[in-house]
Amino acid sequence: MVKKSASQPGMVLGGLAGALLLTAGILWIASGSALLALVFLLGIAVLLGGLFAFNRMETSPVAEAVAASDWSVTVAAIERKGEGIAITDRANRLVCANRAYIEWFGSGSAPPNLPLERTAFEELTRLAREAWRDGSAGSDSLGGDDESGETWNVAAERAGRGEDHLVWRFSKREPELLKALENVDVTGAFGRTLTRSGIEAAITSPDGVIKSVSAGFAERAAGDVGATLAGQDFVSFLRSDERERIFFAREGRGGTPQTLIHVPLEDPEAKFSPGPDQARSLMLLVDSGVGIGGGFDGGSQAGVAQLEALLGQLPLGLAMTDRDGRFLFGNDAFLRAIDREGRGLPAFPTDLVVREDKAALSDAVRRHGRGPATSGNMAVRLTTNPDEPVSLGLAGVRGLGEAAVLVSLADSHEETQLKRQVAQATKMQAVGQLAGGVAHDFNNVLTAIIGTCDLMLLRHTPGDSDYDDIQQIRANSNRAASLTRQLLAFSRQQTLRPEVLQLPDVVSEVGPLIMRLLGGKIEYQVKHDRDLGPVRADPQQLEQVIMNLAVNARDAIQSHGDGTGKISLSTRRLTVNDVAKMGSEILPAADYTVLIVQDTGGGIPAEVLPKLFEPFFTTKEQGKGTGLGLSTAYGIVKQSGGFIFADNIQGAGGATGARFTIYLPVHKGEMPAKPAEPEPVPSSDWSGGGRILLVEDEDMVRAVAERALTRAGYEVKAYSDGEEGLAAIKRGGEFDLIVSDVVMPGMDGPAMARGIREIHPDLPVLFMSGYAEEQLRKDIDIPNMHFIAKPFSVQEIGDKVADVMRRVGAR
Repeated sequence: MVKKSASQPGMVLGGLAGALLLTAGILWIASGSALLALVFLLGIAVLLGGLFAFNRMETSPVAEAVAASDWSVTVAAIERKGEGIAITDRANRLVCANRAYIEWFGSGSAPPNLPLERTAFEELTRLAREAWRDGSAGSDSLGGDDESGETWNVAAERAGRGEDHLVWRFSKREPELLKALENVDVTGAFGRTLTRSGIEAAITSPDGVIKSVSAGFAERAAGDVGATLAGQDFVSFLRSDERERIFFAREGRGGTPQTLIHVPLEDPEAKFSPGPDQARSLMLLVDSGVGIGGGFDGGSQAGVAQLEALLGQLPLGLAMTDRDGRFLFGNDAFLRAIDREGRGLPAFPTDLVVREDKAALSDAVRRHGRGPATSGNMAVRLTTNPDEPVSLGLAGVRGLGEAAVLVSLADSHEETQLKRQVAQATKMQAVGQLAGGVAHDFNNVLTAIIGTCDLMLLRHTPGDSDYDDIQQIRANSNRAASLTRQLLAFSRQQTLRPEVLQLPDVVSEVGPLIMRLLGGKIEYQVKHDRDLGPVRADPQQLEQVIMNLAVNARDAIQSHGDGTGKISLSTRRLTVNDVAKMGSEILPAADYTVLIVQDTGGGIPAEVLPKLFEPFFTTKEQGKGTGLGLSTAYGIVKQSGGFIFADNIQGAGGATGARFTIYLPVHKGEMPAKPAEPEPVPSSDWSGGGRILLVEDEDMVRAVAERALTRAGYEVKAYSDGEEGLAAIKRGGEFDLIVSDVVMPGMDGPAMARGIREIHPDLPVLFMSGYAEEQLRKDIDIPNMHFIAKPFSVQEIGDKVADVMRRVGAR
């Protein structure tokens, strides 16, 4: 077989040479050129020589050496740490292997014939068969020998140009416990979970050097939640006292004692363990009191439950949060303080405050929850009342499991309500003083306008071109005068003429007018209680109060729904015992006659209620109200010694509406007969004349009054202030009557009158003022004093002076 195979190339080469010679002869004969035939033969010879050399190279020792060097390169390429790799041929002979494979199995063994137990041999045989058939196979539970107890991950894959080799890969399966321990990461979610439970964690090397720490450990040890502390000694962050209790060095003895737990991150029963450079320990610092038995009376949960029951009985608003700032519980007083009764606590304390205070509160809760046991207060603004800051108390607590921060907030609802009432009363008083001052000054202007119009009308007759214009000016001035009267009513400086009367009588007097104002779509109902006590009030002003409330209710009904509704007026008897049962801090204990006006107009918005009685405040469209109706009612009721309140009610059938309640104190004693007012004497009925001292600081008012009185036949001496008036008397001036303004710069009217009375004790005085007569009589208290309210007309001042002069002359 060898000779036959060797002669075959020679026969081929001999045949090829003959064919070439024959071809060269044909070329010579055809071309007639021997040189061309020779060149052809030389070219063919060179080509054949190259082929022969290449063929010899494939089977030469040099080629075998090249092949051997290729396997060494492969061995270098398959070197892997921790992974054994071997290559076998179809006869399961080992072609090459890396260092790890040789260390584990030796160089004389090739898969599947490895020094393993029988089941492993059978498994490898199966893998080899499947890999040759399918191209690849693998197993992750190949058992080793019984002595080592090791298991292997094995994979086999067909490879090579002709896919005539198998590449085997072996790797040891490490113990699961050790693998899990080596993957412990305290810097992430695991560390945060421990911190929430009162446990701080650190990973250290065998020599106690920190490799990583949890964020809670970093904050308590270094005060920086983002600090890594890697490379520093673990024990440098701890201190112990004489009782061998462990504390964080940064917190000192003011912090919470810690329990140190050392957890080696290795499996003591595994024969395969990491080297010294990989060995690690988990160091746990546990707050004393955390866990079962750490609280009081049998555990932290029981302790928290007992604490919650205790705090629930306290009047102070208290709540508890965990270390992440989540609410755990809050007592009823705390829920009342944050206005969340019946709705429970929100998730976080920051949900209670306005957006600007959220960051500061979150930082404070985190600081008190994770640092040493400290306490403090901070001012925050609750979303339920952002205009009034409250003091929120924060205190870090330890030893109660999840509980970390105690939050305290006083239930200041009643105090806040009282503050609002005081602020509202103060504001109303200030606005009332302002309104009174404006009305007084405005009355001076109106007196000059009305008086000037009256004097001009004396020179014109109806039909003149200017007569109607002057009348229009006068009419508008009178309308302005009614506006000032409303301002004076609000400021409680209106002139009242109180009488002792029965409230149902006033309601019946004004009833027909109210029914005409309401129209046909609104039902009007009146109901009176029995045995009502009498009240002392000005009937005309009380009628104005009832009219204002009725008109306000009508407007509310017309703007709500289809314009139909119901207005009811009722009177009630309220005894002193009933008032005591009400528990009102505003209403004094006494007997009252109550007037209630309520409607079905949809009620009063919550934001409108505090401003309801303020002057010029109105919810009506522009041009449909002055905003003085309710403020006038308020002023009249307060000036009469009563109280008025507004609230919303739920009526029958679910209809909502507003309710105004007026409390007027019952007048004690007999009901006096209504005094008969003396009719003012017209100026034309007094013909006695007289000498008048006129004192007024306003030039226009003084000019009008002087011209009006002079025209009425009086001798008038006019001065601009009190000093000049008193000086005129001291110079020996004789006068029958003093007509003076009240408020003047320098010496005012009352001071001048008292100075004149020292010289002429019986000289009568007529005061002119835009303020209330009742208030002036209380402040001045001068006998034989008379009063005329501004603004007045020329006719009114003439009649008033004539009436005073007649009374003086009659005496």
